[in-house]
Amino acid sequence: MTDLSTRRPSSAGPATPTEPPAAARPFEAPAAPARPGLLLLLILTGQFMAVLDVSIVNVAVPTIRVDLHASGAALQLVIAGYTIAYAVLLITGARLGARFGHRRLFQLGLAGFTAASLACGLAPDTASLIAFRLLQGLGAALMVPQVMSLIQRTFTGTARSRALGVYTAVLAGGSVAGQVLGGVLVSADLFGSGWRPVFLVNVPIGLVLLAAGHRLLPRLSVDRERRFDVAGLLVLAAAIGLLVVPLVLGHELHWPLWGWLMLAGSALALALFVLVERRIAARGGQPLIHGRVLRAPGLLPAAVTIFLIMFGFSGFMFAFALHLQAGLGDSALRAGLTFGPIAVGFGLSGLHWHRLPARLHPPLPVLALLAVVPGYLALGLLLGSGDQLGLGGELLLLALGLCSGCAYSPVFARALGRVAQQDAADASGALVTVIQLGQVVGVALLGTVFLSSVDYPARAALSGHALEVTCALLAASAALAALSAARTRPAGSAG
Repeated sequence: MTDLSTRRPSSAGPATPTEPPAAARPFEAPAAPARPGLLLLLILTGQFMAVLDVSIVNVAVPTIRVDLHASGAALQLVIAGYTIAYAVLLITGARLGARFGHRRLFQLGLAGFTAASLACGLAPDTASLIAFRLLQGLGAALMVPQVMSLIQRTFTGTARSRALGVYTAVLAGGSVAGQVLGGVLVSADLFGSGWRPVFLVNVPIGLVLLAAGHRLLPRLSVDRERRFDVAGLLVLAAAIGLLVVPLVLGHELHWPLWGWLMLAGSALALALFVLVERRIAARGGQPLIHGRVLRAPGLLPAAVTIFLIMFGFSGFMFAFALHLQAGLGDSALRAGLTFGPIAVGFGLSGLHWHRLPARLHPPLPVLALLAVVPGYLALGLLLGSGDQLGLGGELLLLALGLCSGCAYSPVFARALGRVAQQDAADASGALVTVIQLGQVVGVALLGTVFLSSVDYPARAALSGHALEVTCALLAASAALAALSAARTRPAGSAG
């Protein structure tokens, strides 16, 4: 694939054997921010809010149904509209950040997300709530890719590893916190507001972040000579949209014909995207995702591994939440707290895996994923009878979280470790999209498997059996992830 970005000089540091020559790197070498801790807190709080809003609405659905007289399809769009807009536009958000500045796009996305959250909290009817959720997803799609790009371009070495570890903890904690916080806010019914605080809680946080971002976000160089690949953006957005919409809505609508047609159209659109990108490159243009990004050693197998990990993690969270609430009759708050051990384990290992002996770092992802396989099988057997989760089960969840984090964080670091600085936005957008697609596909496919084995209301034992079947598939996905992780290497290793 032809690449014309080699025209511009760079002051970046020494190139590794896998990096392009110095002239190919237009951005400056990463410089430590003046207040790295505060900067990381700022951008990861924005990331946390975006992750939180994927799950926080789930527990508010019954109240929204009654208050707004919403139909089942409308409620599904309230939940899914955010995810659809978010997933479809992530790559676009990453490219806009590279073109106009990560600082500017983070602030713009945060402002849009905050304003849309306020509008959601004040929505008078279902139609407006759906529209505002789409706008909220748009704001998140502009903001979130800048988080990884800012980490890539302002942190180096062990500081970057720590930052990526905290990023991992945020991803794990946001999903669980959404369930817990949503349950708390809806149960509190503050001033008779019912479901509205699940959206309004973002507003004061967003305003504080906007004020802090004005002072803390660095002003990094931008690539204003890079032209927009409008054709690639439109075709890729169409491909992702055609994939995500039927996966999100398919089960609720009993997999209609139009959903299968959209999935087939997604495959065709993806093939068209490849052809469009090759044609642009052959003509000397600048494709949406440069070929050198995809050719970065280990990036593709790392992306596959990350997809499979998030596929399993998100699919398990969805099925287990249904089992706890619909099968065992737990409250939303109690169900959210039950997830605590796996979230804590995921976050802790993501933060501290690098403290393990250096000789364990290269094989760590494979070993951790191989340990996850019997862990899911054991959990399925433990829950198959329909009994409540005891201390042994909570410890098993903790172990699964620890192992998942020990796989995810080092693989993520490897995925970005050999990407040149001027490609940080492209790689960040691609990987964040992979994470989001892994979550959507995991919930859709594993959720379908789970729900096809049980029809609520049902006995706890039947719900437990459905979860046991799902855990067997989770074990299989972990085994596939281990095979993929075996093809990744740390950035400093040969090959």
